[in-house]
Amino acid sequence: MLQSIRDRSTSWGAKILVGAVVAAMALFGVESLVGLLNSDGEDVAKVNGESITRQQLELQVQRAIRSGQVPPEQERQLRAETLDNLITNRLLTQYAEEGGLHLSEAQIDQLIVTLPEFQDANGRFDSELFKNRLASAGFTPISFRAQLREDMKRRQLQQGLAVSEFSLPSEQERLAELQRQTRTFRHYALTPDDLEAMPEVSDADLQTYYDAHADAYQRPEQVKLSYVVLDKQAMADAAEVSEDAVRQAWQAEAADVDRRVSHIMVSFGDQRTREQARARLEEVKAKLAQGESFADLAAEYSDDTSTSDEGGDLGVISRGFFGQAFEDAAFALDKGQVSDIVETDNGLHLIKVTELDRPPFEQERDRLRQQVAMKQVEDAFNDRAQKLIDESFAAEDLTSVADDLGLELQQSDWVSRDAADGVLSEPGVMRQAFSADVLEEGFNSEVIELDDDRRLVLHVIDHRDATTLPLDEVRDRVVAAVKADKTREALEARADDMLASLRNGDTLGLDWQRAEALSRQADSDLAQPVIQAAFRLPHPSDGETVYGRAVDGQRVVLLGLESVTQGEPNEQIESFVARMANQLRAQAAVTGLLDQLRDDAKIERP
Repeated sequence: MLQSIRDRSTSWGAKILVGAVVAAMALFGVESLVGLLNSDGEDVAKVNGESITRQQLELQVQRAIRSGQVPPEQERQLRAETLDNLITNRLLTQYAEEGGLHLSEAQIDQLIVTLPEFQDANGRFDSELFKNRLASAGFTPISFRAQLREDMKRRQLQQGLAVSEFSLPSEQERLAELQRQTRTFRHYALTPDDLEAMPEVSDADLQTYYDAHADAYQRPEQVKLSYVVLDKQAMADAAEVSEDAVRQAWQAEAADVDRRVSHIMVSFGDQRTREQARARLEEVKAKLAQGESFADLAAEYSDDTSTSDEGGDLGVISRGFFGQAFEDAAFALDKGQVSDIVETDNGLHLIKVTELDRPPFEQERDRLRQQVAMKQVEDAFNDRAQKLIDESFAAEDLTSVADDLGLELQQSDWVSRDAADGVLSEPGVMRQAFSADVLEEGFNSEVIELDDDRRLVLHVIDHRDATTLPLDEVRDRVVAAVKADKTREALEARADDMLASLRNGDTLGLDWQRAEALSRQADSDLAQPVIQAAFRLPHPSDGETVYGRAVDGQRVVLLGLESVTQGEPNEQIESFVARMANQLRAQAAVTGLLDQLRDDAKIERP
């Protein structure tokens, strides 16, 4: 629990991008972008008077979905859990700030430069890597700085609570004994077939259950939307791109890729003049023109003895390792080409590119085609985006807008603020849908920039208020829930009758399954509620079986505990249990603090 609370207080973005802001200030100058986590937008909660906005919630939800942590179909559940986490984080941050916890700028600086995620292959801080990772996580430096500072304050608080807790040696020893204990028991899962008859469900049962669980059948305020999406990617997919344009892009990239080069160097100064050196290389060029091997000529003519025996091979080079003149010549060559004579501080050179460090053209064709197409449609996209702004502002609905711009007019089913799919679930979209101008006045929304390549405009075509769905509308769901509850209750009652018989010595002829010498931490096909119930049963006397039962969801499982073995001391287990004991105490401290903060706080959820 302590770790899970700690994990929740530090977003996945913070784990990857700790300390983004200070370096960003140094790299980019004064930040002019509006922070993504600002206070604009509708409040989804208030914690002691401090707002949590819908934009903050949606950003966290979308980051989790885009990172692959949560399937899109679980978005509704994710949104509720994320809001709970944001409230918990806000409570902890407020408590930490009241306690005067502080993170200095120097500490943030140190975090930035030491994180391996921001370092190049040589272990140095890489500004481009830093900038790209910050952007890919959806942060501006300002927004991340605010979140980072809060994250670190919460971590200070939790670490302080953790290190203040300890357990006694006697407690650790008792926990170790319990941890290494094994149990052998029988188990039998009851099914509805073990019931004499399935329970009946009356209308009164349905009404009682429905009244007690009305909150489960709430329908939030909802709208139906029409919308259009201008997608630069889609325009690029439809664009015609010539083979020549793709090959030109391929050649253009060659100017920047790493390459393997060889050279023939002729020095001048003590032994020969510059003119003599140039004449020597002109002689080499003539022999190359006659078809002689570059490698053989390097062995004969090159003064670079460290490479001459290897055909002049310098290995793979990147920009920035050699002088400007040498690199300009080398990166202007294609594979197999030889440069003219190049002068550097250490002599004159002929340079040959023997290999380009890049995949074959056919492998890169699709990527290059997409890259060319995106550039090709850029002006047209910008023109259509401006036209979308102009026409949607003036139009009464989106039909004429879609026709004029050649866009598909799409329509949603009923959606709510917290439940929308696909493009409608992206940040800012539902806030616009439920804004006063769009919902109440009937205007088209502003053009929403989903990202650099997509624009969306929406229009409300229908609206219904929040309500509790009537029983008739959710009858099937209520029937299923009542049947499940009644079946489980009947199975529990049947299990209790069977336990009484077993304790009286009856065998009942059950087809028991066995678990031999099972420990708490062992891998098992048995469900955890079953294992936990088996370890809660009292120790049996010799030859005795202690009976009990476990409830695992809709299943009820009979248990017959036969023996308990204490197990042999194990230093690794003892160490593990000692750490566990301290973690459990720290967990209790953090959980207790959170319970107190929630009890004392004023938390408002509209």
